[in-house]
Order: sequence, then structure tokens, then C-alpha cells
Amino acid sequence: MAKKAASFAALGGLVFSTDAGRHCPDCSKPIDACICKQTLIPEGDGIARVRRESKGRGGKTVTTISGVPLPLEQLKDLASTLKRRCGTGGALKDGVIEIQGDHVELLLAELIKQGFKAKKSGG
Repeated sequence: MAKKAASFAALGGLVFSTDAGRHCPDCSKPIDACICKQTLIPEGDGIARVRRESKGRGGKTVTTISGVPLPLEQLKDLASTLKRRCGTGGALKDGVIEIQGDHVELLLAELIKQGFKAKKSGG
């Protein structure tokens, strides 16, 4: 058993476990409980860009918000607030908030009201 532990330590730590699935290579915690990704604030100029998209979505219109300078947990809370405000569904993917439907003007007003610098992007 001691030989297994020594080889485990030589490999650099736990990468996969059936208990919690994949683990972060930096903090060795399960991906869902990773603490190193939550504290990162996205790089950029601090301006939230709101745009309407429909390409590659089967004709469905989606309003996206990118560049919001918040950590992941606060970004999730903001996405929930904006989805409730619009009365629609949506998602948070790779730091970009996606809201179903065309809500550009409503989201711009809401972001500015919450104190963010926001502007319309695209056509």
C-alpha cells in the first residue's frame, strides 16, 4: 500500500475519482467546488457589451452580454437576476450571459441601473 501512495504522490496528485468526478489540477478540488476559477475576474475594459444573436442557433434569437467584470459566483447571480427581469430562460457559458429572446434595450437599461458600464454591440 505504501508503494501505491508513493507513486500517487510522484504523479502530481489526484486527477479523477469516482467519488466526485474530475478534479482541478491547480487546487485539487472537484471541478464543481474549484476555488481557483471562482476568484478570476475576466480581462477586458470593464464595459458590458449587449448584442442580439441568431446565427448558429436554429433561427432562435438570443441576447448575449459579455465583458461583465465580475467573478463567476457574482456573474451567476447577475444572470439569474437578468433572466428574472426579462421573464425568460438563459444560460451562463464561458463568462457570457445568454438570455433567450430579443431584450437588448431592457438589458442595457437594467445593467446601467445596477451600476455597470454597458453599451450596445453589433447591428
